[in-house]
Amino acid sequence: MGIRKYKPTTPGRRGSSVADFVEITRSTPEKSLLRPLHKTGGRNNTGRITTRHKGGGHKRQYRL
Repeated sequence: MGIRKYKPTTPGRRGSSVADFVEITRSTPEKSLLRPLHKTGGRNNTGRITTRHKGGGHKRQYRL
């Protein structure tokens, strides 16, 4: 397994490293472990906008 070294952006991050898990990570997630992630678009149960500037974006899925 490779080692990922961090740039010293903060004093605590300086000199730290972590395994990168490249050998055990797939490029696409396992399809049987995916569920749809439903969007609300900033609307409540009556359909009114309750949070502004939400909506759109790329379709996402929930990983189990």
